[in-house]
Amino acid sequence: MSSARRTETIPEWKKEEVDELVEFIDSFASVGVVGVAGIPSRQLQLMRRELHGSADLRMSRNTLVVRALEDVDDGVEQLVGDVSGQVALVGTNDNPFGLYKQLEASKTPAPINAGEVAPNDIVIPEGDTGVDPGPFVGELQTVGAAARIQEGSIQVTEDSTVLEEGEVVSDDLANVLTELGIEPKEVGLDLKSVYSEGVLFEPEELAIDVDEYAADVQSAAAAARNLSVNANYPTARTAGTLLAKASGEAKSVALHAEIESPDVVPDLIGKADAQLRALAAQIDDEEALPEELQGVDAQAATADADADEEEQADEGSDAEETPDDAADADEDDGDDGDAGDGLGAMFG
Repeated sequence: MSSARRTETIPEWKKEEVDELVEFIDSFASVGVVGVAGIPSRQLQLMRRELHGSADLRMSRNTLVVRALEDVDDGVEQLVGDVSGQVALVGTNDNPFGLYKQLEASKTPAPINAGEVAPNDIVIPEGDTGVDPGPFVGELQTVGAAARIQEGSIQVTEDSTVLEEGEVVSDDLANVLTELGIEPKEVGLDLKSVYSEGVLFEPEELAIDVDEYAADVQSAAAAARNLSVNANYPTARTAGTLLAKASGEAKSVALHAEIESPDVVPDLIGKADAQLRALAAQIDDEEALPEELQGVDAQAATADADADEEEQADEGSDAEETPDDAADADEDDGDDGDAGDGLGAMFG
């Protein structure tokens, strides 16, 4: 039994459309699928104008879009699963996160019609409706709002959830919301997925706070730098800080051990002078002291000696950083070479 052979004849206009879609897909670094259902034509045109210069929209029959995605292949065919219903292709050379943020920012509030599914809980807020006393108070109560006539107008006495997410909007509720000017849904290009540089991104993966994410990265980098410094683990970014830390610690050792290095002699002299003045201040007979040590205040001399000790101790620990200090130090890496020069001079 022979099987009948079918030969599909594809109209020329479809071939040309697929070729144009393939060219569109190939011309952008990132390509995605966006839902356009429920967007009025006028508003859609406005959105296209707002995207001009950063992203382009291309609408066509879903079957032709699927064929174009499969013809391009190279991973972009993963978008095929989202080509259903009223959709369009979006192309951009921006990164997917920037595209998602731009599309979300372009969404605008819109009224909801009877028969539509609530995208979220619909709440009629507490307050004055601005409507004069009349049958509208009964309509509010019918849809589940706590309402009554008060002070010459119809008041909603508490926030009232009149429909939960996923439920269907009734005619009565649609009329009430229209009367109150409540627009419970957002209209805009709904990104379903986007393919960029070999990776398919879903919307939930792109819905991040960019500023918070950047702050987290900066904090992690600062903490890593601080760990490197405190663990004495040298890297290209921390070698200078470690040299400065080592230089300070070496100088502190030299001061306490009274090593007569050219770099510490001035500090040793200062330390000795402070100790001498502190000792002179304890002698009651000023006539027994050289003229330059007479009249030294005991408290001031002791304070000078203590301050000198603290300063020497601090020099060995100044290079230790908190994460915030490390983040600030990233902006001043140009001085790292000076620490190495100081250390080399100290030990020849």
